[in-house]
Amino acid sequence: MNAIDEKRVGGVPGARHSFSPAHFYHYAPQAQSVELAGDFNHWRPYPMERRGDGWWFLQVLLGQGHHQYRFLVDGQPVLDSRAMGVVRNELNEEVSVIAVS
Repeated sequence: MNAIDEKRVGGVPGARHSFSPAHFYHYAPQAQSVELAGDFNHWRPYPMERRGDGWWFLQVLLGQGHHQYRFLVDGQPVLDSRAMGVVRNELNEEVSVIAVS
């Protein structure tokens, strides 16, 4: 399983910080690569794991709150059709949103 922990994304574990695993999936059977970029990893793309059924997967530990992200499919930005919503980031680009509680 591909996982990103809070140390890699700059989080600080401790009593005041609570992290939960968030599972990201994207269906792209013809893609050569799918990556995940978001505010939780400073928009630096992390590779997702290809599954045999055309789905790509990545688990990320996220702190509580709302997080912005998008997939990069063969280098092209793609919104998550299963996201909780879509907003615009600081560059006025559309990005997907996930809420962690």
